[in-house]
Amino acid sequence: MTRILVVAEQQDGELKKATLSTITMARQIAERTGGSFDLLTMGPGASGAAAALGGYGAGTVFTIEGDAWSHYLAQPYANATAQVASEIGATHVLCSSGTTGKDFLPRCAAILSAGMVADCVDLAGAGEALLYKRPMYAGNILATVKVNTPVTVVSVRASEFDAAGASGGASAVQAFGANGGTCQARFVSFDGVVSERPELGDADVVVSGGRGLKDGDGFFRIMEPLADALGAAIGASRAAVDSGFCPNDMQVGQTGKVVAPKLYIAVALSGAIQHLAGMKNSKTIVAINKDEEAPIFQISDYGLVADAFQAVPELASKLNSL
Repeated sequence: MTRILVVAEQQDGELKKATLSTITMARQIAERTGGSFDLLTMGPGASGAAAALGGYGAGTVFTIEGDAWSHYLAQPYANATAQVASEIGATHVLCSSGTTGKDFLPRCAAILSAGMVADCVDLAGAGEALLYKRPMYAGNILATVKVNTPVTVVSVRASEFDAAGASGGASAVQAFGANGGTCQARFVSFDGVVSERPELGDADVVVSGGRGLKDGDGFFRIMEPLADALGAAIGASRAAVDSGFCPNDMQVGQTGKVVAPKLYIAVALSGAIQHLAGMKNSKTIVAINKDEEAPIFQISDYGLVADAFQAVPELASKLNSL
């Protein structure tokens, strides 16, 4: 019988939006195969996250916390996930394909001798003969993958699945005594960026700037007022990041973050294929670029051919006056 273990991402008890999308995929697998799913949450705040997860239809919500889990490290997380999966007889292990999932899931797959599907965007096949779809070559090809191992590990592209809603009921919560195994790495420090803006991967509105903003001063001078007016997260193209305009964690694209907000505004950004792979599933795309031949206009719902240094401050001013 199919039994799915979903690793729920949380920070200090607050669930990541990507977790709810991963639960949606778990439900789809369970419905197709007549199986069930459980949840696992680890680290500081795990008990608080477990309480929030209780109404989503899981059989059990497992928690792992304590001094050994005060900071994230890939190997202990992989060992603990594999231990839980083995003890409950999980046939599938799922987590979102964000920074954490990409880091520890391959290690978990190796421990379990499991086939892994990276960046899954959809399911195919029927019943227990499940097939998985994943993008290749910057999303230009969708590969349909079959996994032949007894256990399947899947990283889920959260932007492709709707966030799950609570289904009622209350799942059992069980503390799990994992030790994390041996680990040669040790936690040194964490330098977080404090921001009042929403996280890039979770935001409903994203405004992204490109190399056309000329330099770092121009980038933030143009983008911040627009983001403030819309309550948006700020993203960037790889060209802008490589040029030193902004930090790496703001990059959207094939080698950056994949986003699918309700509104995506691309400013002075040409729309290279690698960037499009990270945002083309946004619900509404608006492009502002003075080059009317820019590729971004080919996928945008609304386009404005204009100088960003003139158009964007005016747009931000109009939005603030509403």
